[in-house]
Amino acid sequence: MNAAERLDKDYVWHPFTQMRDWLAEPQLVIVAGEGVRLIDADGNMYYDGVSSLWLNVHGHRKEAIDRAIIDQLGRIAHTTMLGLISQPAAELAAELAAIAPPGLAKVFYSDSGSTAVEIAVKMAYQYWQLKGVATKRRFVTLANAYHGDTIGSVSVGGIDLFHRIFAPLLFPTVQAPSPSCRHCRLAGDPKRCGMACLAAMEDILARDHGEIAAVVMEPLVQGAAGMLTHPPGYLKGVRELTKRYGVLLIVDEVATGFGRTGRMFACEHEGVSPDIMTVAKGITAGYLPLAATLTTTEVFEAFLGSHTEQKTFFHGHSYTGNPLACAAALANLRVFREEKVLAGLPAKIAAAREQLDALRLLAHVGDVRQCGLMIGIELVQDRAGGVPYPAEAAMGARVCRHARRYGLIIRPLGDVVILMPPLASTAAEIGEMTAIVRRAIDEVTGE
Repeated sequence: MNAAERLDKDYVWHPFTQMRDWLAEPQLVIVAGEGVRLIDADGNMYYDGVSSLWLNVHGHRKEAIDRAIIDQLGRIAHTTMLGLISQPAAELAAELAAIAPPGLAKVFYSDSGSTAVEIAVKMAYQYWQLKGVATKRRFVTLANAYHGDTIGSVSVGGIDLFHRIFAPLLFPTVQAPSPSCRHCRLAGDPKRCGMACLAAMEDILARDHGEIAAVVMEPLVQGAAGMLTHPPGYLKGVRELTKRYGVLLIVDEVATGFGRTGRMFACEHEGVSPDIMTVAKGITAGYLPLAATLTTTEVFEAFLGSHTEQKTFFHGHSYTGNPLACAAALANLRVFREEKVLAGLPAKIAAAREQLDALRLLAHVGDVRQCGLMIGIELVQDRAGGVPYPAEAAMGARVCRHARRYGLIIRPLGDVVILMPPLASTAAEIGEMTAIVRRAIDEVTGE
């Protein structure tokens, strides 16, 4: 055990980690990165198969982003946005508004996806109070939803494993069925399932729209639920319903944004412009913590008034609009433009799809879900009968750990193996990552 691992085990509490297991087992110490690979303390190289938890976009040590941060550091590292303007934050807000779905014109900064969603929920609630519709206090959420880990974002989530212990702290929501639910009786018929779920959403909004402030949803893919994908047309259908019944739509693009689905934002696939959109993760290409909540001029103007009216949105973060993070985000967007990243994605997505077709034939793979370069591979004990592995088998974790032997870092969500390579990965590299996943599944499930 090297010094860093000893210090870690003596002092660090890791997120989403059972620390008894962590302390009992040897762990990797990552000391460097190069392109789409990570390097450990012993000099071993691994593909970064989950983009450092869905964050990294252009690879590690991207010169253009490194240089932008260094240049900004030569000016100032941080200054408050309370009563002052930050030049990088102002420039980034203009660029985000330019690439966002039409109508999203105002940007409120924070520092993580959870806080961006927390802001969106508070913003939607206060909007209706300021409009004089005091009854609109409730939120519609989807089954299997995940929007972060602060109390407000947990309240609009729907993954029992993560959230049930905190139930007494949460505010109640109205939960609508998700068209990606694996246990739905129509799960094998996505089109009918989508229509049924839209009908259920309409029932809720028709009955309770006078009390509903907003619908909160992840567009196209419910990531933390296991890369569950929505059928085409569902997102657009929800947008039409929220307009019809006078309810705001909050779209959480924290995981799906910045090219993950093949477009800059998942909303673009169905021509949807929400009232509020949250972004984080890929906004700085995985370099520094930054998030943003974008909204319309209509929502923004409801908060305008005299000092005595107290219409101010009383929310903020010490590192709001941090100049280093904003400089990284600006460089990230320049790389998207100059290297035509989005134009290069269809070939990579197609290459991944071709490789994944072979995985679908494995005896212990129940389903393979893909949206762009967001991929979930579900492991089952018996594919024919759809029998899952018992929880104590920890099959997803075992497969992911086994993949490290062959140079790939991936993480599971239960027994769903997640593969989300950096957008900078070549088709050949994606093929190598997929081949390692297949080998790991073959060897672990065949034991």
